[in-house]
Amino acid sequence: MASIDRPIVFAITGASGAAYAVRLLEQLIAARRRVQLVISSHGLRLLETEVGLRSADALRDRVGASGWNDLVTVFDDADRGAAPASGSALNAGMVICPCSMGTLSAISAGASRSLVERAADVALKERRPLVLVPRESPFSAIHLENMLRVTRAGAVVLPASPGFYHRPTSIDDLIDFVVARILDQLGVEHTLIRRWGDEAPVSRRR
Repeated sequence: MASIDRPIVFAITGASGAAYAVRLLEQLIAARRRVQLVISSHGLRLLETEVGLRSADALRDRVGASGWNDLVTVFDDADRGAAPASGSALNAGMVICPCSMGTLSAISAGASRSLVERAADVALKERRPLVLVPRESPFSAIHLENMLRVTRAGAVVLPASPGFYHRPTSIDDLIDFVVARILDQLGVEHTLIRRWGDEAPVSRRR
């Protein structure tokens, strides 16, 4: 099975940055990539607080029910026996967006107390892509040490830090900058931003 045919494990945890998660899910669906979605309890609270989405069903309605029904499978974060928890269940890697510092800490320690943490542990042990998107600022020495540990273990730490050299004119532009970098790490094609030296058009929000 080619990696493009395998699902991407996508976890949403309780760090600020729900808009990044929603836009990333929209783009994965637009790219026709299968998604195994895990939302922690704090991730659900985050979605409600920041973007007014009170449930996974509300998130489905936001990104489009037809694409969701075809491509998205939702798993309970308490189910450590679900497919993403097993190394024998093939996937194309995992992204945690946003990634809380508590989640990062647990991954760096190999705690595996939840499906999110176990799936990340599996990604590391199977040498699959693992992209962690923290937003916390400033970083403490403990945060930085945990980031170094997971990086040395094979993860990519991609802070939600938008650039400005593309001259953004809206918050959507800033969100798309970060989401584009995440998609690049996952090997998912997109046209969200104009690449340096490229005059190709970018996609626009619906």
